[in-house]
Amino acid sequence: MDTIPAGPSRALLPLEVPPSRARIRWQSLFSPATAVFLAVLPLAAYTGFRSPSDWAVTLESVSLTDGFHRRFLVGTVLRPFAALFGYHYAVYAVAAFAVLGLLLTVLVVAFFQAPSESRRFLVIGWLLLPTGGYLFHEIGYLDQVLYLVLFAALWALRRDRPVVAGALMVASVLTHEIALLTVVPVFGLVLLRKLPFRKACAVLAPAAAAGLVVLTVPPAGVGATHRFQRVLAEAGFPYRADALGLFDRTQAQSWQLYSITDVLLYLLPILLVVVAGFLMLHRPSAATLLPLAAMVAPVLLAFGGWDEARWGFLLITNFVLVLWFRQGGRELDLPRFGALAAILLVLTHLPMPYFDGYQPRDVTLVGPPHPGGNVAP
Repeated sequence: MDTIPAGPSRALLPLEVPPSRARIRWQSLFSPATAVFLAVLPLAAYTGFRSPSDWAVTLESVSLTDGFHRRFLVGTVLRPFAALFGYHYAVYAVAAFAVLGLLLTVLVVAFFQAPSESRRFLVIGWLLLPTGGYLFHEIGYLDQVLYLVLFAALWALRRDRPVVAGALMVASVLTHEIALLTVVPVFGLVLLRKLPFRKACAVLAPAAAAGLVVLTVPPAGVGATHRFQRVLAEAGFPYRADALGLFDRTQAQSWQLYSITDVLLYLLPILLVVVAGFLMLHRPSAATLLPLAAMVAPVLLAFGGWDEARWGFLLITNFVLVLWFRQGGRELDLPRFGALAAILLVLTHLPMPYFDGYQPRDVTLVGPPHPGGNVAP
């Protein structure tokens, strides 16, 4: 199961099926897996859906033209709409819903084009985990743009357009610097399976160079955040001052605001489960080192911020993506399928708190009794 053939006959790329099976397999529309998928997708939406937060739309609005040097690509692309309609919440909320809609489209197409039931089970499992609801709760966050760009890059790579794919990876770094620890390692994993080593490095080098520049230059120009706050305040935009404050702090100043140890301790159980699970499904060898690195890279985000639940979400997402890539079109045998089910079952018990005081919605129609309520004699 771990052997990857060399040369042009290598395993299929993620989200890729052979040309003869590139369209939706109609028999899969009426399978039991489809019925489960159509049940768990709206369940995940019900569990976590909300409108984009003020924090998310604030970060969507910052642009290069306003003096910001990180996380500026989305705001720069949307800048003409802000000039046309003004800085309104609706402009950025519509963009957030569009990104989520495109991600869901990729998810649905990937499910129905999957050449194996094992791959479909991965999609269903990810939706049943807390990650399913968290996807809808995280609407508007730039993480969703990063993974959408990743899938676009993989699509370009599948069509033998590595230059376009590499340019999209540069765009991901300019969208948010955490791309260096989330989507770029995953893209690199796929790239090395598709292209010779030197050519793969050449395609990946611009994204790495762009990341180095982004992390080296100041996050924003002198006085940029204060000027932009005045612009947003005059427009009546519901901005978050603490979101813009990110651009005025050094990394050392950010470390003083939270405990890196606490974040790492939150991520540790997830890390142990996904690493152990991956090694249960794939025999340890030199060939597993790169997939493991791409999978666990989001753990290093603990040194970048305090959003531990968000980092856990990204860690589990990379775990599922790497499994998808490694699996190809092969079906898991019964012992490995059972092991995968057990891994996902363990992950359902890991808490993934929401932002802004939100909680996952209960599935039951009647909640637990309130303290002090009626007690049976």
